[in-house]
Amino acid sequence: MTYADNTRRSVPELVSSVFRQVAELVRTEGVLARTEMAEKISHIGSGVGLLVVGAVLAMPALVVLLEAAVAALVENGMAPYWAAFLVGGLCLLLGIILLLVGASRLRARNLVPDKTLQQLQYDAEAARNQVRTSHVEKRAA
Repeated sequence: MTYADNTRRSVPELVSSVFRQVAELVRTEGVLARTEMAEKISHIGSGVGLLVVGAVLAMPALVVLLEAAVAALVENGMAPYWAAFLVGGLCLLLGIILLLVGASRLRARNLVPDKTLQQLQYDAEAARNQVRTSHVEKRAA
């Protein structure tokens, strides 16, 4: 339908057309939101999977390395309990720092469908402009 045809349509036809277009817009935006959320969930899933595999492989290696560090400190004259306390304390501190950084990256704001929200704002502005344009054209006619 051309732009000239829109000026000849009745008010009920125009209202019906607006409702059809809004319904189509809402449906399209829903599809976009679902697609974007699926991408984000897939991204999180792969990240969690890699974290689990990495942790399973790193834990035994870390235990062996920590035991070696304690043994090296004992070998160099430190009391065994002080060597274990020092190595354990440093690992605990590093672990807490890493947990805090990891938790900050999993916050809800990182899961917000930004593209969809931006598109909805753009669509709302376009609809407002269309209504303004139609209103001005009706007054001129």
